[in-house]
Amino acid sequence: MPKSPDIDILIDKVITLEGDYSHHPADGGGPTRWGITEAVARAHGYAGEMRHFPRADAATIYKRDYWHRPGFDQVAQRSPEIAAELFDTGINMGTRTATGFLQRALNALNRSGLDYEDISVDRQIGRKTLAALAAFLRKRGSKGERVLLKAIEALQGARYIDLSEKRPANEAFLFGWLANRIG
Repeated sequence: MPKSPDIDILIDKVITLEGDYSHHPADGGGPTRWGITEAVARAHGYAGEMRHFPRADAATIYKRDYWHRPGFDQVAQRSPEIAAELFDTGINMGTRTATGFLQRALNALNRSGLDYEDISVDRQIGRKTLAALAAFLRKRGSKGERVLLKAIEALQGARYIDLSEKRPANEAFLFGWLANRIG
């Protein structure tokens, strides 16, 4: 069984990447600190100024809402690298979007159902998604794991470009997204 990534290390990496307080005029998410938007902080009971949002609160939210709740901890039992990518993508794009990328990639890589059946792209980690991932990894091994990771990142990159085309204000973030979130 692969060694599961240390979620606290993943959280530290994300917080370092996201940085301290930010309130970019082009960011539709509004003020953020440690990568947590004001709306998310408020939904978790934080009432203070975002400039003072505690790092420990951000870490708690990341662990609960972006690791355990979407089931990325279960993915980590099969593929720590894929789980780490889903965690990071989920923070930046939403966990359901990240899960959808995994499901779409697994379906596209199953050789028309020869290796395992297509799964529903319901954007939730469940028994069938985990079984498809396990079957893929049994069939394709470590090279397959790298290919699956590339497929997920390709979908993510395409979404970033799509977001920038649909909302030109997002072009302010495109370079950073591609530089820091892909590969």
